[in-house]
Amino acid sequence: ASSRNGGNVSGGLKIASAAVEKQHGPEGVRRIMRAAAASFPFLEETIAREEIACDYVRSGRFVAAWTPKHYDGLAARAEFLAEMTGMPVRMVPRANQHSALGSDRYHGGMIADAAGSLHPGKYVRGLAEAAERAGARLVDGVRVGGIRQDGSGFRLTTDRGQMRADAVLVATNGYSRDTHGNAAMPWLAKRMIPVGSYIIATEELPAETMDRLFPGRRVVGDTRRVLNYFRASPYGNRVLWGGRASFGPTAPEIAAPVLHGFMTAVFPELKNVRLTHAWTGNVAFTFDFLPHIGVQDGVHYAAGCQGSGVAMATWLGHRAALKIAGADNEGFALDGLNVPTMPLYNGNPNWFLPIIGGWYRLRDHLDRAAA
Repeated sequence: ASSRNGGNVSGGLKIASAAVEKQHGPEGVRRIMRAAAASFPFLEETIAREEIACDYVRSGRFVAAWTPKHYDGLAARAEFLAEMTGMPVRMVPRANQHSALGSDRYHGGMIADAAGSLHPGKYVRGLAEAAERAGARLVDGVRVGGIRQDGSGFRLTTDRGQMRADAVLVATNGYSRDTHGNAAMPWLAKRMIPVGSYIIATEELPAETMDRLFPGRRVVGDTRRVLNYFRASPYGNRVLWGGRASFGPTAPEIAAPVLHGFMTAVFPELKNVRLTHAWTGNVAFTFDFLPHIGVQDGVHYAAGCQGSGVAMATWLGHRAALKIAGADNEGFALDGLNVPTMPLYNGNPNWFLPIIGGWYRLRDHLDRAAA
């Protein structure tokens, strides 16, 4: 979602799933998890090295369990996640939940220290300034319509003329296909599932309220299939709340009341609190639930961050750059993997996402009812 996300930062922990293990085996999962977890320290190093003022805080993350079974699942993974990230992970039972989150909505959860928060708009601007200092030329407001091989390099067709490049990296992620169905790299668009992520911000709240809701000021995400993620704002005086308010194109002002309902289900005391901001941006998922870098028809790509793109996109860009420069000497577990697609899929998921989203919501409801 570029600069329009919720600003939560994690070490790629979302990719630890049964589907990944079935496809790649236990050792493959360990290699992939190590590669993903390295995105978090790299993000911190980048912010420090380039002196990017983006309100970054290593806050830690509380993963709230939607059901007791989800809590047991988190507990079973805690030691593995601690090993992969190299940072502490600990369980918080429901009886002690208020030490991590001011809500009775969940069944305990897990605190992982390898997480933080930042202001995504400031971070993107800081990266752009760092790139310019390094000699990059940034040209915005230009749409690339096509890429074709031209001798030993490539020719790009844009809405402002043509240009030639020795190498091309496509990093369009959740925007690989535009609203008219066009794509600069159709092969990649057919492998990305863009999903809207919606975020709201409350009016300013008293310090005692924020201290009660967010003891420790950690970022929070829950274990539902249709998840919520939320935190205190950089200045600690507002609640920022994000989630899947819709599984189709929806204006922020339409999604905002839905998110408000999600928020007040967790924090009933915020029922009469006003919202001051609402926004949205696309994240991108892949059919194998993994981020990817690689080369297709000579064109490099880096995409599919699974909703963890603040750290992961930064890391994938770095790894792709090493590869383009011929400096990737150690290999990378997310490089060159098969990137699956689905028959007849053209990059537009709007015909099936509402169906899948409805099914996920039903399963969340059934899980909760069974608990």
